[in-house]
Amino acid sequence: MQIEHTTLKDHFPMIRDRSAIIADINKSTRLLTDFNNWSKIRQELFLGICTGARGVKMLYDSPFKELLNPEHTPERLSSLLSELLSRKVTVKAVLPNDSERLGDEMSLVITDIVVELEDGTIANIEVQKIGYAFPGERVSCYSADLLLRQYKRVRDERKEAFSYKDLAPVYTIVFIEKSPQIFHKYPDSFLHYFSESSNTGISLNLLQNFIFVPVDIFLNKLHNEGINSKLDAWLTFLGCDEPKWIIELISRYPEFKPLYSHLYDLCRNIEGVMDMFSKELQIMDRNTVKYMIDELQEQLDTANEQLDTANEQLETANTKVITLTDEISRLNKLLDENGIKH
Repeated sequence: MQIEHTTLKDHFPMIRDRSAIIADINKSTRLLTDFNNWSKIRQELFLGICTGARGVKMLYDSPFKELLNPEHTPERLSSLLSELLSRKVTVKAVLPNDSERLGDEMSLVITDIVVELEDGTIANIEVQKIGYAFPGERVSCYSADLLLRQYKRVRDERKEAFSYKDLAPVYTIVFIEKSPQIFHKYPDSFLHYFSESSNTGISLNLLQNFIFVPVDIFLNKLHNEGINSKLDAWLTFLGCDEPKWIIELISRYPEFKPLYSHLYDLCRNIEGVMDMFSKELQIMDRNTVKYMIDELQEQLDTANEQLDTANEQLETANTKVITLTDEISRLNKLLDENGIKH
């Protein structure tokens, strides 16, 4: 496909020049102080986003919730979920998320949205900048929590008429910008679906389902193969900040252009977008610390396991030495009793 324009500003004329943005920052003592407190790299990242020198990865909390807000524009999230679930779905309602994990200030979860679809299915959409250690164990716990909350809500609504048949499937969908090493063992797969199954083939309506989307692995595929489907388009929108691919995306799928226009309209409010950017930086710093702690804990656990194994081996060796020593003593005693020199 021949693309006429080569810069984001050609497609989004509301994008402002660098000099105009810096002039706005200099007008406010608070904004100038905040800007100067950022590292040079972060200053350039901010200016690059606002001037269209680079795009925006939507896997930030504020842009994700602003552009995919299921209360204001449910059709956008409906479209994304339809591609992931491989069937047409419609977001009917946003459900409160009162999971205990939201009180964890060191949580690696950036965005956490729970919605109900038109058929009653519950979908929990998570965004992680850095993937958790033990992702399977963790999401199992939160899926169980979500299912239990659905059970309590439906039981309270239907009272004596309640039946377990009233419960709908629960999907936990996790987008990971920097995925754990386990996902990189499958470099050709950027969608991982999990659901319960039996060893005999018997079919039971088990309710918990999981979808993991390692976005970094998708980006490798994008660079090699391009955008070939609507799902590719959505993942490009969410995870890619390269102007070349954004222009390719809106050329192939024009329905994404209004989303970027919305974003660049927001970027004209320098004070608002700087506050948003500062919040995201705090989350990123906090997540990096949490990730490092988890990584060190995992290394410590491994070292302790290795030490336990070494101690067990040493104890086994000591037992053998004692047994051999006892046997030598017994034989020497036997030789002495029989007057045999040794």
